[in-house]
Amino acid sequence: MRTMVAALLLGVALASPAVAQPDGKRQPGDYPLGSDSLVHADVAHGRLEGPFEFHAAAFPGTVRRYWVYVPMGYDPARPPNLLVFQDGQRATNPDGSLRVPAVLDNLIAKGDIPPTLGVFVTPGNLSDHYPPNLGMSNPDHRAAEYDALDGSYVRMLTQELLPEVAKRWRFADAPERRAIGGTSSGAIAAFTAAWLRPDAFGNVISFIGSYTSIGYRPASGAMPMVPGGDLYPTLIRKGPIRPIRLFLQDGSNDLDNEHGNWFLANQQMLAALNWANAHADEQGDKGPRYAVRHAWGDGAHSDAHGGAILPDVLRWIWGKTR
Repeated sequence: MRTMVAALLLGVALASPAVAQPDGKRQPGDYPLGSDSLVHADVAHGRLEGPFEFHAAAFPGTVRRYWVYVPMGYDPARPPNLLVFQDGQRATNPDGSLRVPAVLDNLIAKGDIPPTLGVFVTPGNLSDHYPPNLGMSNPDHRAAEYDALDGSYVRMLTQELLPEVAKRWRFADAPERRAIGGTSSGAIAAFTAAWLRPDAFGNVISFIGSYTSIGYRPASGAMPMVPGGDLYPTLIRKGPIRPIRLFLQDGSNDLDNEHGNWFLANQQMLAALNWANAHADEQGDKGPRYAVRHAWGDGAHSDAHGGAILPDVLRWIWGKTR
């Protein structure tokens, strides 16, 4: 574990411990969860409240669910850090790859990260009520919300959902004490939220991020072209640096389809962020720099690698060694 932490802090690509196969050979994409992702009887557990249904004015005709993780010892007089995670149904799944509530329990109990309130939200579904039979499947308005670059999703979070949560639970206002994360399209949604509102989210967790053309729409009649997430490396290189702390993870066997190549897209993101920092240094720019780390593995389009390293990613964001 200490080796993993050191690798994160050095900013090198790291691979989590692999599952040993009967023949002794590791299979690509094998990333077991460590102790920090498991439930321990001797660790104080926070409460996972919900699911709650939520209708957002930003996306008329949709409904979503959200859960709130309240850390043990929550004290409204001392507002905790905030972690927002997309695809909340999978992020909170106790048998899934991420198991974020268990990770928060363990890291908070150890004092590795400060007390943190978690908000786990699903994408919207085009219905009056959230379908009870969806399980871990994607609601049908996911791409329209997560892969768009227009800011509607972060407006929903900052102007509607988080104020609703704040009616019952207080949390930190400072962007450096807030993180937003997700996997796949949930990851690009997290990055877009911080890109457009770095005053609201100062930290991003991006696992198998879909920095591809899912959101692209060609020009049609009077409608102009709508860009997709593959535009982000260009925006990063040509725009001012935002004060964002970002962790990128992807695998060499990720998707390659009509929308793009996920692994190459994530490498382009890293290259653009590093170039922006280096160019600012060369220009003597006194403004902010991106704080960026990454982990490249050999997984496919799966949460497994991200789940295995999530505890150390949170340590890097908020830990004592940051």
